[in-house]
Amino acid sequence: MEVQVFGSKKNPETRAALRFFAERRIKTHFVDFGVRGPAVGELTRFAQKFGVSGILDAGSKRFQALGWGSARYSDERWLEKLADEPMALRMPLVRYRQRLTVGAAEPEWKAWVESP
Repeated sequence: MEVQVFGSKKNPETRAALRFFAERRIKTHFVDFGVRGPAVGELTRFAQKFGVSGILDAGSKRFQALGWGSARYSDERWLEKLADEPMALRMPLVRYRQRLTVGAAEPEWKAWVESP
């Protein structure tokens, strides 16, 4: 089993996700938004399941600093913006095969670990 975790090491929920998988000795591939942003295609995968509003963190400092509170973009334009400014995303984004979660989702992660 190997999961992919997208987030920032400064984000407490991302650190909790990494710790969750490390404690269970599950291999993780971590993409640090402080170093490299996500690809638009990867964000599209999450947006298809949760919607753009589901992956957007309107309460984040970065979102507020960019003044996006009153912005009205198309979903495609939001994904382009978020690829350039990943600190405005809800974190962590976690992927295991075709299963996806946004934010802290320990019950779902436990189900992944316990399923064959």
